[in-house]
Amino acid sequence: MCLKTDKYMPVKFHLDFWDNNVPEADTSVLHPNNIYLEGTSGAAIILIHGLTGTPNEMHFLANSLNKAGYTVLCPRLAKHGGPLKVLKYAKWQEFYRSVRDAFMQVRDTHRIVFAAGLSMGALLALLLADEFKEEIAGVSCLSPTLFYDGWNTPWTKYLLPLGYFTPLKYVFYFKEAPPYGIKNQKIQEMVDRHYSKAKINDIQGALKYGYPYFPLTLFCQLRLLVKYLSKKIGGIEVPVQLIQAEDDDMTSIKNSQFIYDRIKSEKKEIVLLHNSYHVITADQERAVVAKKMHDFFDIILADTKTIASRSVL
Repeated sequence: MCLKTDKYMPVKFHLDFWDNNVPEADTSVLHPNNIYLEGTSGAAIILIHGLTGTPNEMHFLANSLNKAGYTVLCPRLAKHGGPLKVLKYAKWQEFYRSVRDAFMQVRDTHRIVFAAGLSMGALLALLLADEFKEEIAGVSCLSPTLFYDGWNTPWTKYLLPLGYFTPLKYVFYFKEAPPYGIKNQKIQEMVDRHYSKAKINDIQGALKYGYPYFPLTLFCQLRLLVKYLSKKIGGIEVPVQLIQAEDDDMTSIKNSQFIYDRIKSEKKEIVLLHNSYHVITADQERAVVAKKMHDFFDIILADTKTIASRSVL
């Protein structure tokens, strides 16, 4: 059994200098750090990983949905994969541009496109649906993160506003601690072996496990993204699915409820998981997540085919 921990994320201070020699993330389907799986149904799904995460955390979902016939593209978000001293200066607009570029690559070759994202990736998926209202057929939000209010968030989160508008945000980091958003004991231990030894600017393993440190600057960017999305969310009308663990260690189900209550979608649902933490794409109920997504998108596909056949008649 995987028990909750009282080992909250410790705070670290680190001073370094920015060396902007790391290239922008290449979202092309041929880039080895991206996931691209060609499907057979004519429908595509853009999967979006979380902040400081990696496409690898979406790997199980990508394979499952591809086996169901979907083309799947999961791009590496801008500046992810490089040193933290580069990533910490990234803007949320750069992350969204990575998602937008991925959409542009599949829009003309697939008759229908869906978007799904984990944590911050869920917010980017909603933004994509807002910008391309007539082209994104549906969205699946996985552990959406508007505010950190899970049981493993540190008390120091209340000090975050003090650093948003001061130089502190450039030297202030949170060090990830167990359970790392994972309830599965074996996966949690595997991540811990890497995270417990990692230094702040050590990128070895970042493309596989994500970053063990979380810069305050990225909390600032997430805050700005949430502020921007909050102004747009009332205009979202596409079908939206929200999947979240009841025991999410980072963000409570209030995040999903916040979105559900504000979108104008006629078709919307909240799916609660009972044996997972935050990273539901890789945790114990990942197969359940894949099936729920598949079922949700398949209903939309069936509805689309019905409408198309009626228009022909």
